[in-house]
Amino acid sequence: MTTIPSDNHACLVPAAVAPTLWQIFLEFLLIGAVSFGGGIVAYERILLIEKRKWLSADSFMATLAISQTLPGLNSVNMALLAGDQLRGVLGALAATVGLMLPGGAFVLLVGVAYSAGGQHPFLNVLLAGIAAGATGLLASVTYTIGKRHFVRAKSLFMIISTFVLMSGFKLSLVWVLLVMVPIGLFLYRPEQQS
Repeated sequence: MTTIPSDNHACLVPAAVAPTLWQIFLEFLLIGAVSFGGGIVAYERILLIEKRKWLSADSFMATLAISQTLPGLNSVNMALLAGDQLRGVLGALAATVGLMLPGGAFVLLVGVAYSAGGQHPFLNVLLAGIAAGATGLLASVTYTIGKRHFVRAKSLFMIISTFVLMSGFKLSLVWVLLVMVPIGLFLYRPEQQS
């Protein structure tokens, strides 16, 4: 492992895969360009773990967990945190700008086109297709990331309970967290050593 110095901290990355700022920007630009409508976290996982091997699976999951607790989009938070791990503040900036640039440009162009003729049936079909593809991709990455938890009784209880509270009872995220966090803390409390 080689230590790559960045602003105020160092990130451990194998010397053979130490990314440059330009590489980080281009990879996240590609993710932003091919993932309209959602599914960006799936692409980030493929890039960071499988394709470039810039992060381990455990590091990715920790980064994902942190990104979900921060305000804003998980995918942007992931880009920011992953870029920071790879190259510090400049890496975070490169990853975030790269990820957001294609989507921002696309939304601007679609907004202009929609204001010119938003009732066109083709545009509605296109947007519905993008939404369907994003739903499938999110389902796939959810299964890939969490498949080992779908067979554990405690984890399955937490997943189903959260789903029922949000979808069945239509509780807001705050109320679901107020209910599920204490239950999760109790279920996953450390075992006492005698």
